[in-house]
Amino acid sequence: MNTLNLNIWVIIHFFSLASLSIYGIHRLWMIWCWRKECGKKKETAHDSFSIFPEITVQLPLYNERFVAKRLIDAVASFDWPKDKLIIQVLDDSTDETSEIVADSVKYWKNKSVRIEHHKRSDRKGFKAGALAEGMKRTESPFIAVFDADFIPSPDFLKKTMLYFENERIGMVQTRWDFVNSDYSFLTKIQKILLSPHFEIEHQVRFRRSLFFNFNGTAGVWRKSAIEDAGGWQADTVTEDLDLSYRAQIKGWKFEYVNEITVPSELPVTLSAFRSQQQRWAKGSVQTARKILPILIKSGLPLSVKIESFMHLLANFGWLFGALVTLTLYPTLAARISVGPYQIIWLDIPLFVFSGCAILFYYLYYALKTGKMSLIYILPLLPALSIGLAPSITLSVLQGLFRNGGEFKRTPKFGIVRKGREGGSFIYGQPVMSYMLLDSAFLIYASLPLFFAITRGTWPAIPFLALFPAGFAVVLVLDFYSLGLRND
Repeated sequence: MNTLNLNIWVIIHFFSLASLSIYGIHRLWMIWCWRKECGKKKETAHDSFSIFPEITVQLPLYNERFVAKRLIDAVASFDWPKDKLIIQVLDDSTDETSEIVADSVKYWKNKSVRIEHHKRSDRKGFKAGALAEGMKRTESPFIAVFDADFIPSPDFLKKTMLYFENERIGMVQTRWDFVNSDYSFLTKIQKILLSPHFEIEHQVRFRRSLFFNFNGTAGVWRKSAIEDAGGWQADTVTEDLDLSYRAQIKGWKFEYVNEITVPSELPVTLSAFRSQQQRWAKGSVQTARKILPILIKSGLPLSVKIESFMHLLANFGWLFGALVTLTLYPTLAARISVGPYQIIWLDIPLFVFSGCAILFYYLYYALKTGKMSLIYILPLLPALSIGLAPSITLSVLQGLFRNGGEFKRTPKFGIVRKGREGGSFIYGQPVMSYMLLDSAFLIYASLPLFFAITRGTWPAIPFLALFPAGFAVVLVLDFYSLGLRND
């Protein structure tokens, strides 16, 4: 019976590694496509307007006292005819953010800016509900959306609206940039995680006529595309991803413009970063459950269907990563007598494609784009991913079995450099339960390391040490967040 149980753990272990290897191979394919596609000349939009259409800019806010004014000031300064620009501040806040917004709205109204402050009695539908409510209040044919921590430049609309000359273009997405990426090693890791999503994934999918998504902010929609796709819906917590797929299934084309960047703010605490990743993981799984059956039945090209599967199911990597950690010790115990032949033909290839390929993806991006300062951060990436996997896996499982749920926005504090923390951690999120979970995983993940040391399996020790190191890093970062909050 014990042998049977051990064999089951071994099967789960290698199945998880094989699944991660598929993701790693997909990363290598992305790099190959990126090199190929980026060498081609891209069509550019015209550089002038004959007619300025009316645009409504929606700013969904919820308790963003530290960044609300900055966003409103940036959008109110858009270089666009004032009679053709409407700003909707969709304010669901329950704190002093509403007072800050009211003062900003009053200020810009006195300067003849068409700006509206909308307050709802509840947060029904969360961000999706706020955007849908705002759409009911405007007749503008185009709608731009910005989250609270974004700082668009005055010429944003003049640059993006040129791409809507093609009447089948339903959405234009621009690239995120980050004002505080040098704040800490955590923000640097986030930069190297997010930047390739835009510069590699979005570019490859866009140029190869595959589906890609609106990222919830820093983009412009044609209102008729939103309506044709069924509008904003709150049955997932990633309403942007959901709407993107429904619109593209309907035949709308999306444009990704890598050359236009919008500065934004990265989470500066692990708790905020983890909350963001949990929402994205949960929402992408919910969207996969909702959208993939429709895609399978559609007449879309096979290439679109395959890439959509890879895109929408990518967050299952967190689940497989957690399973690898859980099954590592029983797998080692069950394979004490494994010979070098098995290691060469099974263990090494899986390690290369499940770990090395993914790491190479980010290394290649950093080298290719000249972001050399990010390279020394890369060794921390696998450790942090291991440490976060169990907590994010909980959200993956929620997305697998539940629709919708609370939209937990990622708190931002207007922090762009050290020394600005102060009381900004008023929106600090609960960490104690995660610290207990990670402490348990730290102890458990140390068992394979001690097992290898007692048996003198020295070549395996650096690899096995990565697992407890990952949970140690996460615990240290959570302790740091608690310290800042209590200052």
